[in-house]
Parts: sequence; C-alpha cells; structure tokens
Amino acid sequence: MAATIVADPIPQLLRQAFGFSSFRGSQEKVIRRLLGGGHALVVMPTGQGKSLCYQLPALALDGLTVVISPLIALMKDQTDALRARGMDAATLNSSQSAKVRAQGLEAIRQGKHRLLFVSPERFRKAAFTAALAERKVSLLAVDEAHCISEWGHDFRPDYTRLAEFRRMMGNPLTLALTATATPEVQADIRLQLGLDESSMPLFHDGVERPNLRLSVEPVHEADEKEARLAELLRGEKRSAIVYFALIRSLEDMSLRLERAGLRHMVYHGRLPREERRRVQERFMADPQARVLATNAFGLGVDKASIGLIAHAEVPGSLEAYAQEIGRAGRDGREARCVLLYDQQDLLIQMEFAEWANPSPGYLERLLTLLRDHPQMARDGGLDWLRQELVFNGRFDFRLETALGLLERHGVVEGDLERGDLRVVQERLPHILENEESAQLKKKRDLGRLHDLVRYTASSDCRHVFLHRFFGAAPGKACGSCDVCVGA
Repeated sequence: MAATIVADPIPQLLRQAFGFSSFRGSQEKVIRRLLGGGHALVVMPTGQGKSLCYQLPALALDGLTVVISPLIALMKDQTDALRARGMDAATLNSSQSAKVRAQGLEAIRQGKHRLLFVSPERFRKAAFTAALAERKVSLLAVDEAHCISEWGHDFRPDYTRLAEFRRMMGNPLTLALTATATPEVQADIRLQLGLDESSMPLFHDGVERPNLRLSVEPVHEADEKEARLAELLRGEKRSAIVYFALIRSLEDMSLRLERAGLRHMVYHGRLPREERRRVQERFMADPQARVLATNAFGLGVDKASIGLIAHAEVPGSLEAYAQEIGRAGRDGREARCVLLYDQQDLLIQMEFAEWANPSPGYLERLLTLLRDHPQMARDGGLDWLRQELVFNGRFDFRLETALGLLERHGVVEGDLERGDLRVVQERLPHILENEESAQLKKKRDLGRLHDLVRYTASSDCRHVFLHRFFGAAPGKACGSCDVCVGA
C-alpha cells in the first residue's frame, strides 16, 4: 500500500490566510522552529513582516497565542487588521469599559479567540490570570521586545516580570520580536524571559532600510533650527514627524513655525489623552500631515507614507534614534531622516540620564514621604510629591522613575493616580541602597548617549555604522547618506 503524502500546511496557510505566495527573510525559519517546539528571538527591519512570525503559528497551534504589546493603539490596530482577515483575535486593555473587559474574560474562559493582545500590566489583574489559567497557552509572543530592556528598568516595571508570567502560563513556546536590539539588549531580553542563547537562538535579518536617506546636519541655536526645519517641511509632500527632547522646545518651535505659515499638529505626554488620540487619528488620516512630537509619539504608528523624520534635538540613544527613523519610508519610497545636531542638546540628554537614575538618597526621601504622609500623597498625587522633592530650588523630574523602582522591588503596591498606593515595606531593599549599582546604571545610559555622538561624528556610511552597532553584518556602503555622497 502506497504511503500517504501529507502536504506541507505552512505554505497553504500563508496563501489562504494571508494572501502571500512566499516568505520574507527569516520568516519561514522562525515559523518552522516555533512549530517544531523551539523558542526564537527575532530582529527584523520595520515593515518586513515580524507579526507574521506569530500570526501564522497561531493558526497552526491548537491553543491560545498571547501577544504582549506595549501600547493600546498598537494592540487595537493589530487586532482590527486580523479581524479584517477573518482571524479570531481580541484585546483586553484599560481603555475598555468594565463591561467589555468582563465579556472579554468570559470569552477567554469559554475557549474563544486564537490570538489575545495584552499589555504586561494586565497580568496584575487576578481576574485575568484566573481566566487565562483555564486555557492552554501554546505561544507567548513579546512584540517590540526591546521595551523589555529599555523600559523595564524604569517606568514599565512589569516588563521585568515576564519570566514569572511565562510560568503562570505553563512556560509556553516563546517568541520575542523587535526591529532594533544590540547584542547587550538581546542578552537582556533572554534574561528577562528566563531563557538563554541555546534555547532561544537569534534570527537576525539586519536593520537594512536602503530607502532611508540618512544625514546629520550641525546647527546652532533655535533660529538656525527653525530655518532648516521650515525648509525641510516645505520640501516634503508626504507626512512628516519632527522629534524633540523637551516639551518647552517643541512648543517654542511650534510658535515659530506657525508664524512662518507652516501648519502642523503637536503631540506630547502632557496633552490630555483625548487630544493625543485625536492628533494620532488625524495624522493617520491625512497623507500630508505634519506633527511636532516628543518620543511619546510613534510606537504603534504604522503609516506607509511618511517621507521625513527630523530630529530637532538629539535623542538619548542610538537605539531610540533607529526606532524613530524606522517609521519613515514604509511605502518603499525614498525618505529623508535628518538629525539636526547641536552640541548644546547633549546637556539635555545628560540631565535626562540623571532623572532616569534616582540616587538611593532620593529614593529614601520619597519612601519617607509615602510612609509618613500617606493621605497627603494620595490627595496631592504627583504634583505634591514633586513639590516636596524640590532640590536646590529646582523641581525634580525623577519621580515617575523612582515610583516604578519602588513598585518593581515590592516596596509599594497600588496606583498613585487611583489613590490606592500604599507602602508595604518600611525600608528600601539592599539593591536600591547600593550607590555603586545606581552609578553603574547611569554610566550605561551615558554610554548610550556617547554611542549616538560617535554616530554623528563617524566617517563611515551611516547605514554601515548602524548595522555594526546592532550586531548585523555591515554590508556595502549605501551610496546615498550624507557621508557617502560627501554632503
């Protein structure tokens, strides 16, 4: 009797569910490793199809695929796109009403959905973890996995609990995906997931974006920045994002550009949530939208027709810069990425490094306020604490980082904005009292800033420099960046 020949289901799923006839880059290798029972860490350029690496396995595996994603807007966009393809995907997040979340939990318990998008903070909710315990989780996918390293140590402490979340789900197959991760960040991703290089091999497709025309332009003072930004914006017929480090610099430049007759929107973290949502929706809808923004804008913005990314102030790291310029040119057309370099801006980022690394003394002062004046802290919130923590006549901007550290290390529980924050440990743990450890973290952050300065001063092709920095084979010079053309 002739043997039955079983057709390979993977190409069939690719055609039927996604409409593609072939894979890109490492997609097929990653998918086959997952379906063969192995974990994977994926570094793949923006727009090259990282999400397919978990979406196709979700259809082939017999349980639930849980996708941990950093932003509500990103989760919603991905869920909507999958539903439009007929896939049973859902999201649970804090923007939903209590009724909608309750319905979502019941659907999970009843065995509905193949893919579920959540933030890491969702695992704090006992009702969610109880519902998830009733399901077989076949695959855990961590999207934008660089956030594990870049955010987990500061204001997103739940990213440091991913190994614990994996254990809650029975240690399922795990996939981590990002467009940018240095070898150091790759190691940190594995560490936070409780895996190692042998069990979670790297699939690195490089950071190649040949259609991005990279340049660094020295400028001095706001007048010169204004003139160059006005020239860039007037010359761009597609959408544009101009990034700033400081809200006050953004607002000042906004007034200048308005006086010059250049219409635009602004986006930063101090705007009301509804206003931020409205700006993002307008940006997505308008093919020629211009927005001046802090780094609060962009993650989760998947718009093909962005022709210009300009940095009016120096970003804090080369990793952040690569993420932000990666939003340009997703339509495959040439796009400009211009870094306006003023050495004075480095002082801003050096101060940010101070704010991101509160000293043991600062943490002790904060803990004393929370412990000795709980009602004042609940009533006055961040504003009262910030006022009390004024040092040398200056307001302190380390507070959010410090609160995150206290929470991550189990010193406090609850939420200040909800009014239920409480101290559960009377003393700082030893690691937070360690001045040497705090200084080492600050030194690493300043080292990242130094890497960016090296990029601005390098005589190498900009693309070759980025490839080498992110641990990819450098390849040939691009022939189009400012170094290559001698601009």
